[in-house]
Amino acid sequence: MKIRNTLCLALVATLFSFQQPGGKKYQKLKDGVLVKLEKPASGDPQYVKLRVVTDNIIQVSATPVEKFSPEPSLMVLENQRGKTDWKFQEKGETLVLNTKDLRVEVGAATGAVSFFDKNGKLLLQESNQGRQAFTPVTLGQEQSYRLQKAFAVDKDEAFYGLGQHQTGLMNYRGWQIDLTQYNSVAVVPFLVSSKNYGILWDNNSITKFGDVRPYQPLSKLRLYGKDQKPGGLTATYAFDKKTGKTPITRQESEISYEFLQDQKRFPAGYALEGGLMTWEGFLESDATGEHRFEMPSSGYVKVWIDNKLLLDRWREAWNPGLSVFKAPLQKGKKHTFKMEWNPDGGVSYLALRYLSPIPAQDQNKIAFASEAGDKMDYYFVYGQNLDGVVGGYRHLTGAAQVMPKWAMGFWQSRERYKTQEELLGVVREFRKRQIPLDNIVQDWSYWKEDQWGSQEFDETRFPDPQGMVKEVHAHNAKIMISTWPKFYEGIDAYKQFDQKGLLYKTSINEQIRDWIGKGYVSTFYDAFHPEGRNMFWDLINQKLYKMGIDAWWQDASEPDILSNSSIAHRKALMNPTYLGSAEKYFNAYVLQHNKGIYEGQRGTNPNDRVFILTRSAFGGLQRYGAATWSGDIASTFEEMGRQIPAGLNFSLSGLPYWTTDIGGFFVENKYDRGPMTPEAQEEWRELNTRWYQYGTFTPLYRAHGQYPFREVYNIAPENHKAYQSIVYYNKLRYRLMPYIYSLTGQVYHQNATIMRPLVMDFGTDKNVLNIGDQFMFGPSLLVNPVYAKNATKRRLYLPANTGWYNLYDGTYQQGGRQIEADAPYERMPLFVKEGSILPFGPELQYTTEKPAETITLYVYGGKDASFELYEDENTNYNYEKGKFATIPITYNEAKKTVTIGKRQGEFDGMLRNRTFQVVYVQPTKAKPLQYDAKPDATIAYSGSEKSLKLN
Repeated sequence: MKIRNTLCLALVATLFSFQQPGGKKYQKLKDGVLVKLEKPASGDPQYVKLRVVTDNIIQVSATPVEKFSPEPSLMVLENQRGKTDWKFQEKGETLVLNTKDLRVEVGAATGAVSFFDKNGKLLLQESNQGRQAFTPVTLGQEQSYRLQKAFAVDKDEAFYGLGQHQTGLMNYRGWQIDLTQYNSVAVVPFLVSSKNYGILWDNNSITKFGDVRPYQPLSKLRLYGKDQKPGGLTATYAFDKKTGKTPITRQESEISYEFLQDQKRFPAGYALEGGLMTWEGFLESDATGEHRFEMPSSGYVKVWIDNKLLLDRWREAWNPGLSVFKAPLQKGKKHTFKMEWNPDGGVSYLALRYLSPIPAQDQNKIAFASEAGDKMDYYFVYGQNLDGVVGGYRHLTGAAQVMPKWAMGFWQSRERYKTQEELLGVVREFRKRQIPLDNIVQDWSYWKEDQWGSQEFDETRFPDPQGMVKEVHAHNAKIMISTWPKFYEGIDAYKQFDQKGLLYKTSINEQIRDWIGKGYVSTFYDAFHPEGRNMFWDLINQKLYKMGIDAWWQDASEPDILSNSSIAHRKALMNPTYLGSAEKYFNAYVLQHNKGIYEGQRGTNPNDRVFILTRSAFGGLQRYGAATWSGDIASTFEEMGRQIPAGLNFSLSGLPYWTTDIGGFFVENKYDRGPMTPEAQEEWRELNTRWYQYGTFTPLYRAHGQYPFREVYNIAPENHKAYQSIVYYNKLRYRLMPYIYSLTGQVYHQNATIMRPLVMDFGTDKNVLNIGDQFMFGPSLLVNPVYAKNATKRRLYLPANTGWYNLYDGTYQQGGRQIEADAPYERMPLFVKEGSILPFGPELQYTTEKPAETITLYVYGGKDASFELYEDENTNYNYEKGKFATIPITYNEAKKTVTIGKRQGEFDGMLRNRTFQVVYVQPTKAKPLQYDAKPDATIAYSGSEKSLKLN
């Protein structure tokens, strides 16, 4: 795919050789308007350009110099302009562009842009708050600019999207969101508003959104020790009790152990292993109001302010995660503070910083601030609803493909199958137990210890990898394999890339060693280089794809060249890139890396749908057959709860395929250090049961993690309710395959979203704006994950203006209220929206085991309903050529009739005749979900429309 080239104003002097009436300088273009600012102040743009992309998408560009940079967009595709009959007019000091959907105004003197709907309602207005839009910055040998753009917004507006962030926030209003790629943070610079518009911020560098003021160290507050002594908190560093050493106590004004480089800041002679640290005393601010705190942390950490516990979490020592919390502080008042930290490892990370209350004049402002760029570029995307906004994003950045049908089944994974026999034994066991399975995953380190990047199996553990792949296929399963963009110094693949100058060399020059064995020096290839991408595909094609590997797991694609290194060092480790400085392109590595694999496989085998699972994301990633998982997360109920809003915001960012490690990746010592106590074992089983229940209704259904092993039969025996619940939901997923695969088709053909935040379907219900732990799975199913230990009830909200059926027993109740739903160990609360049609297929062991010759339609009355059944050839790209079929199914409440409409389209191997069995559920007539339920009506269908009345 070609990348859009931004207009280059090579003849700008000629372009502005005339003045418009009134002294204003502007030029009407064929697709917009170009404005030259009259008296730009330092840091202001010299030119602002508006381009009409479609009736609902406007591009805004600005430059501080005489020419727009010709630098291409990596996110936005070329030639995305749609047909539009827009009109231009001049109204005094204002230039106006009108489309069918929007009115856009730009100040002829200021360049400030405002967006209105077709009825004149203000949607969004630029407001740079008197700050510089462009600040010069030197990046090595390059000159560039820091960028900032602010907007005035409504006081009740909510904001979503921006990728995957695991702080537990659903609505970002009032917070700062850090758009920096990191293990468990996936950056997509597409913001979505509850007012049905989006902003695609077309910049590849590290960016902040929201309240973009820099976080301040604690030392900016007045700090007092627990003895009231001013100057800092009382810090106590207690040693492992076994050492018998006296704790170290000192006064500290900052808590900053965030990166590897900060480990030397601990007190001399202090060992983290087995230690416990506390900071105690008082905080005093010079402002009154809500103070927001940001804490990257690993290990066990608790924070109290005014004796209120604000944070209590655990994260694996080697992989810190970010938390945010807030506390009201009063000017001049001392607030008690206590923090307790058990690092839970020999190296661990912790920092704490804060933001003072948002100034009154900025309460209704948001901003983007980026580290580097030669121009400012963003797209305003409007929609009648949030599906329309997501559709506009995909219009700009590319359609998301229909994933292969097998990808929508269950994935079993483990860190890691250490031998060929281990992997094959799992596939055999699933088939023996008749537990549905479509995919098995080979994680990292299948190579010899010193051969990372070779993509070659260690023959002592994998004596016949070709035979292994064949046996997996013989069991009607697929296999995905982990490949990293990482190469050990000196191996053959390293030498091939190095000879062509396609490797980042800083880590080589610094001789940085990883954590494997004795430690090996490594680096990553430059994915921004076209030849680098081609060579990487050639490598995995020759070594793995030709062997029959079905899917690609792209780990560490942030890129994570050195985990927990400072951000400045991370940029140095990938500097320079083929396109320019790492500062300018830091967030886009994952996009280019996966572009090479997607284009490589499609070029090698155009008939085989690409499937990539990658640990990061960026704008446009969806066009490369890629899904994202939420990274190396912790195995706790608290962490599970954070996954839900993370995945929902990811979906609102326009990327439809997302998954999480069911059960969490890394576990606490009580689970993996020797035999589990009975209490720990039952907690482990409950955690996995609840996570499997939730994972059933994420776009991709996949279990993965470190020891203990994650296969259901390794979690609990068959007679245990954990085992029974996990298998129940697995089979429910497969029964729902006609529904799920239809949703997958709608992603491509209708720009649909599978995992849907409630604001997408119930945006007029203000109660849903902040709900981040419930969601719709497709148009019909309300999913309410249980993420509290020992819970048997789940408080949830039933959205207003519709009724809701309990999926399990069919009972009905009206929406618009909070309820306390039953949530026994074995079941997660699931509801069906009134006016829904749910298609259930046959019991399957894998997604394509047999065609759905009989489909049971559960019709939930009370309102009209519709559903479109989608089918295609399952594994190829013929759907792009029109080879697919849809069957419209409708229910008319007034007439009590169900209609199976005329089939549209066809494809090779299409099932031409089938039976629909209708089970009719009504508000006054509950019916439980039973796959063998006696139908209320049966329809023999051969492609022509058929209707019947239901009793």
